[in-house]
Amino acid sequence: MTEIFGYTACRQLSQMFLAVLFFHSSEYVLVAAIHGRSSVNLSSLLISKAYVFAMMFALLEYVVEIALFPGLKEYWWISNLGLVMVIIGEITRKLAIVTAGQAFTHLIKVNHEEQHNLITHGVYRFVRHPSYTGFLIWSVGTQIMLCNPISTIGFAIVVWRFFAQRIPYEEFFLRQFFGSEYEEYASKTPSGIPFVK
Repeated sequence: MTEIFGYTACRQLSQMFLAVLFFHSSEYVLVAAIHGRSSVNLSSLLISKAYVFAMMFALLEYVVEIALFPGLKEYWWISNLGLVMVIIGEITRKLAIVTAGQAFTHLIKVNHEEQHNLITHGVYRFVRHPSYTGFLIWSVGTQIMLCNPISTIGFAIVVWRFFAQRIPYEEFFLRQFFGSEYEEYASKTPSGIPFVK
């Protein structure tokens, strides 16, 4: 039982809690600064019942594994790789939000609005959906950081499927809003999510 509250658990769990706290609080601050506080709510910040369930499952997996297989959590090179992924994902997502500015929204716009411009500079030069790329890297990184093999695979599959369904839906409207300009951009720039064109 002392292993559960030892150095490994304290370090990994504190990194996890700080990563989640920083991700959501900085997301709130950025989006509130751009769009106003009234436009930010839990669903727009990607906090859903499924998200809370996934995080609770990840914590349960961590506690069970550190109690039964404490050596599994001692692969520091894996944990540190996860930490690097968390940082890269965080930076990528926040750069996407700042670069898009008023054009960034958490909810897919189905009507073209005046401030909704096609953003193709900054991180958008490299991938069409850098905020999704950042979130995928960040979320999987949190589980690698915890050395959670089941949740690492689960998060990768669930987050990938979410964006694999969301991107075509979002791009349907982007093609309507921006026409050939978006077609040309999409033909030259990958989506940012593996195996999603």
